[in-house]
Amino acid sequence: MNLSQNTPILVIGAGPSGIAAMYELSRHGRPVLLIEESERLGGIARTENYLGFLFDIGGHRFFTKNERIDFIWRRMLGDQFLTVNRISRIFYNGQYFNYPLKPLEVMKKFGLWESMRVVFSYLRSHVMIRKDPENLEEWMILKFGQRLYQRFFQRYSEKVWGISCHEIESDWASQRIKGLSLTEIVLNFFRNIGVKSLIESFSYPVLGSQMMWKRFAEVSVTAGSKILMNCCAKTVFHDNGRIQAVSCIENEENRLISCDFLLSSIPIPHLINGLQPSPPPLVSEAARQLKFRAFIQVGLIVQSPNLFPDQWIYIHDPSMKVGRIQNFSNWSPAMAPDPSFSNLGMEYFCDMNDDLWNLSDDELIQLASREFDELGLGRAEQVADGFVVREPYAYPVYTRDYKQHIEVIRTYLRRFENLITMGRNGMHRYNNMDHAMLTGMLAAENVLGEKHDLWNINEEKEYLEMKS
Repeated sequence: MNLSQNTPILVIGAGPSGIAAMYELSRHGRPVLLIEESERLGGIARTENYLGFLFDIGGHRFFTKNERIDFIWRRMLGDQFLTVNRISRIFYNGQYFNYPLKPLEVMKKFGLWESMRVVFSYLRSHVMIRKDPENLEEWMILKFGQRLYQRFFQRYSEKVWGISCHEIESDWASQRIKGLSLTEIVLNFFRNIGVKSLIESFSYPVLGSQMMWKRFAEVSVTAGSKILMNCCAKTVFHDNGRIQAVSCIENEENRLISCDFLLSSIPIPHLINGLQPSPPPLVSEAARQLKFRAFIQVGLIVQSPNLFPDQWIYIHDPSMKVGRIQNFSNWSPAMAPDPSFSNLGMEYFCDMNDDLWNLSDDELIQLASREFDELGLGRAEQVADGFVVREPYAYPVYTRDYKQHIEVIRTYLRRFENLITMGRNGMHRYNNMDHAMLTGMLAAENVLGEKHDLWNINEEKEYLEMKS
């Protein structure tokens, strides 16, 4: 194993946080070596190209209330940054509902009697449920009432996470959907009242999110940084409270990269398991207890234009395995090179090595085509082609005990004076893309001498997809 030339700053992972950290350090004259185990930038926010059709791995809206990030995004892409009017719906019980929910539509489809029961259930929840809910179920019942929770939110949430809402910390909801409740939905119906609502438009690169990451990379490389793709970190060597070097495999060749500073956005368990010498058993056990939800996207190329107007549809119906459907032509028409076709992302939430995960690609494409047909969005025979992407560490799971495990790990990692973890997986935080980028930028500033507490980024700020 050969020791490479000393690299002052090493960043592991080319997702939004890693790319933002590289950019911020590069523009301050501190070149970075960024290593990424895959062949594409962006992590789970990347864009895949299949037969010329572009598919984001999940849909990634570019919306933020952070002026600094918004300014950088727009400076990077200029007029290649589209403004997209948001359209999304929920499929439940054989019917489509606009999301955010619209009171008159819900009343019409539920009927007057059921709508009254929903309102009564909501009022009752403010008597029966504590004002400081401990889990996702209590949080949603407090915000929407027992009946609306069970009708709309419970089944979808449990499809996404694979466990009961009672087992999920309320932190997830307070970070992701803060400020939204049945009261807010009703008030938002009256446009003259200045209340918060889910955003009605967002920005998006004309050729998918990959455009943004490529531009960040170009600027950073021009400033002296270097990116190694297909380079997987394996072991992190440390001594006397300092990270010394990282061993990795680059295109099947072993490398050892020394560093003065390490910024890591890989899943925390991977970092902990890779430390050498190994951490105490208590820390290793805490890392083992952290859970992740996996994700499968089946990309379908459908021989039909304008299938439906939504950018995405949430599938709450428990009879369907698909959880969400993206229509990328509605994010940007340029995502489909042939306008007579549509490119869909059929998203499935699962656990690594469960029955769904272990289906072959052909079986998954057949499943997605069949459910596309059963949902009434088109006919299975219109599916011209498809491909499959599997993401094993897509979503950090907020189990009831995750905080105590994170605190054990954070306490241990504080001993390293030249190590910072950042981003969704590096902090085990279900951050939005702008939150993840902000952790990367502030991590870079910490390298330069600042003292930001990255863990407060998504605790003290309002949910960044809400508008005022």
